[in-house]
Amino acid sequence: MKANFKFKSSVFSLLFSDPDVLRELYCAIKGVTLPDDVPVVINTLEDVLFMDQVNDISFEIGGRLVVLIEHQSTINPNMALRLLMYIARVYEKIIGEKNIYSSTKIAVPQPEFFVLYNGTDFYPDENVLKLSDMFKDIEPLGLEKTNPVLELEVKVLNINEGKNELIVERCRLLAHYSVFIAKVRYFLDDGYILKEAVKKAIIYCRDHDIMKEFLNQHASEVLNMLTTEWNWDTAKEVWQDEAREEGREEGREEVLELITQGLSTNEIKQRLEKKTKVVDRGGKH
Repeated sequence: MKANFKFKSSVFSLLFSDPDVLRELYCAIKGVTLPDDVPVVINTLEDVLFMDQVNDISFEIGGRLVVLIEHQSTINPNMALRLLMYIARVYEKIIGEKNIYSSTKIAVPQPEFFVLYNGTDFYPDENVLKLSDMFKDIEPLGLEKTNPVLELEVKVLNINEGKNELIVERCRLLAHYSVFIAKVRYFLDDGYILKEAVKKAIIYCRDHDIMKEFLNQHASEVLNMLTTEWNWDTAKEVWQDEAREEGREEGREEVLELITQGLSTNEIKQRLEKKTKVVDRGGKH
């Protein structure tokens, strides 16, 4: 039986799983101050979609705002559409048993959407992704272009070291997270394998009072989660390369299984190539 590769959490979502921390994060992103007595209620979706398409963080502020924050190491141009799907499910949770078909208008909290990016590719400090940019052109149908009747805007913020320094200064934990990820990359560049690089980054951050309390409580989880997350990125790279080069997309679970066996990207590609050649030869008989 094949393994079920669902990831319920990540280092980022675990780190920011406290209402007070989310209050500080939101205030840092928006440059505002919220009264201490305004409640923050987490309503993150669990296992909402298969594989990596999982809602990272969603929470209500005072019952009047609902905020969805996604953490990305690779910018996904489809985030506006994904967040549209997420917010519909979040509203289902918020509304609960209320009857949307009744004659009484239901009041719902106003949504806000953010992506926090910490990948290695160049990206500006800020950017906005719009759902309307994904809409197909209707002019070939002989119709005039009109303003979209459905829109969703996502603010993308680069949280790598040296980026959006004012936001990072306002949220100490976000600054520490950026340093931690930078240290993992530093040790990877220094020749360490991923697992050892994460271990060394944990030791460094503990010694320098960076996320110290969090790492004291969750060091083993951080190691497992981060290794899984980064292996997951490698898995996507493998099957995307295969799809581009060979015009096919290999089974995702098969790729992940090979990665969990410790095979490198090149070794996995070689196995898939051998398997494809065998299938091709069999089809010619």
